[in-house]
Amino acid sequence: MNPQFLEWFGYGASILIVISLMMSSIVKLRWYNLAGAAMMSVYGMLIHAAPVALLNGFIVAIDIYYLCQVYFSRDLFDILQPLPESRYLERFLDFYKTEIQKVVPEFDGIVPDNAMVFFVLRNMVPACLFIAEREADRTLAIKLDFVIPEYRDFKIGHFLFEEKKTFFPSCGFTRLTATATTDIHARYLKRMGFAETAPDGTLRRFEKRLPDQSPNPCPMNCNCKK
Repeated sequence: MNPQFLEWFGYGASILIVISLMMSSIVKLRWYNLAGAAMMSVYGMLIHAAPVALLNGFIVAIDIYYLCQVYFSRDLFDILQPLPESRYLERFLDFYKTEIQKVVPEFDGIVPDNAMVFFVLRNMVPACLFIAEREADRTLAIKLDFVIPEYRDFKIGHFLFEEKKTFFPSCGFTRLTATATTDIHARYLKRMGFAETAPDGTLRRFEKRLPDQSPNPCPMNCNCKK
């Protein structure tokens, strides 16, 4: 085999491994690391370097194991509404301010009066902050649906918009609206079943229709049905 091709193949594997270490998302880190380690293992076999091939083959196995844990393990999700006197909400917003601006730059950091505010807990970790404002015609306008980097594998969104699909109707809402200015946020909304409506300049608008009613009582203490 062409020695120059082998050299560049090894460089490519090394670059993927380095990129994986720069990922804030654990899932992306595992996928990039898996690809890089697999290429490096093949590279080791091609140059007859058994230690390189075996070590990276072992790393591939580890990445596959943890990815299976991510995709097939059963996580415990719950919704927690912060108390009005709690300072955790303020500190959460301050701690993740930079990351929020990166993903949802249109969020101005202001929590509207009488907003629906809650955390989504994942295995008791406050992994998502949801802030929305009640509007006319039983519409809930989402201001912030922010998942911390370590948990961006769509499981929280699936829980909130699919498994708990009667949650918002139980609070009296039949339509959710959201905006996006970044591609990553727009892709997330589409994957969660939101349909894109007419854009407003650089601001892309989305909406999701909900069932007209739910037999369950509203679990939130936010006067949603007023």
